[in-house]
Amino acid sequence: MSHHDLGLTDANSGCHCGHHTSASQAPTEASTISTDVLVEGMTCSHCVMSVTEEVTALNGVENVTVDLNAGGASKVTVASTTPIDPAAIRAAIEEAGYSVVGNRS
Repeated sequence: MSHHDLGLTDANSGCHCGHHTSASQAPTEASTISTDVLVEGMTCSHCVMSVTEEVTALNGVENVTVDLNAGGASKVTVASTTPIDPAAIRAAIEEAGYSVVGNRS
């Protein structure tokens, strides 16, 4: 694997204290729109939390997932119920202190 896998998106992993990802999360609906952007400058879980908080605040955003690639471009996936203006996503990420370097389909 070419990026640093921190287990942030593995629904089956849990920490040693017994915390596990909740299996009761609502399933993704077919009407959900997924938008991927590449973000530079993210290096840790605090970076992930900052970007997630800013992007989640946008109207229509249901979920934000970050595939952290410390030292490289991290993939941020935005799931929404309506199309989100790419400029709004870019502005939210820049507000968190990071740079969008591209979009992925």
